[in-house]
Amino acid sequence: MSKLSENLKDLMAEAEINAPALAQATGIDSSTILTLLRGDGLPYLDTLVKLADHFKCATDYLLGLTDLLTEVQPIERPPFSERLTFLLQHFKVTKYKLEKETGFSEKTVNRWHNGKTQPTVESLLRLAAYFHCSVDFILGRV
Repeated sequence: MSKLSENLKDLMAEAEINAPALAQATGIDSSTILTLLRGDGLPYLDTLVKLADHFKCATDYLLGLTDLLTEVQPIERPPFSERLTFLLQHFKVTKYKLEKETGFSEKTVNRWHNGKTQPTVESLLRLAAYFHCSVDFILGRV
């Protein structure tokens, strides 16, 4: 069982909520929630944030990157394109260096930078590891 599945089950048990009720409360399709509860893969970025916002927890906790469950108040996060610009400036990294050192293609980074796409959760995990920070910091949730 994935850590995400385990943590999601724990949060749901603590909140005394089942999958259909969570789906209704978050607007996430119930089949997606059931898939996550089975441990079959990672959610889309928006799904991850909706779950974290609903349970007022860190995305890093949901993903199993930390065992520390702390309350995180939902805030409106900036578009990822803006956040990527901030991250590059904050960590003094060029897009070229990011591409070379992470293996992300120029096309992928440009699509993020231009707001055409958002990263997958797998890509967020790689970015957090590269920048040595939390997924929540990458997303601008903290």
